[in-house]
Amino acid sequence: MSTFKSGSSSTAPYVDPTPLPANVPHVDEIGVTSAPLKSAAFFIGAHCKDYNDDFMLCKQESPDPAHCLKEGRRVTRCAADLIEKMRASCAQTYDAHWQCLENNNQACQRPAHPSDSYGTYRLG
Repeated sequence: MSTFKSGSSSTAPYVDPTPLPANVPHVDEIGVTSAPLKSAAFFIGAHCKDYNDDFMLCKQESPDPAHCLKEGRRVTRCAADLIEKMRASCAQTYDAHWQCLENNNQACQRPAHPSDSYGTYRLG
């Protein structure tokens, strides 16, 4: 018999104990919240375009989530790689922008957008 357990009673994140199939390569999670992802979204879209396109085509082929695990892992790996490059080449600007999004989303001004200074760096 199962019992109800409130989600607010646990401080630890939920980890699904079900192992992935052996044919799906392991990839670490990106490890950032939505603000850093939103700050890097345009760059992730451009840098990972081919992987994103493959993933979306795969999702159109089958509604089964397991069908596209490999493609999804490639997208995650690409995004993690780009975020590492952004941290290495323009960390101060990147951090300032995502922290603005995190703390005061409506007040972030265009000059604080990372593309204003990221454009001078080669990320890919």
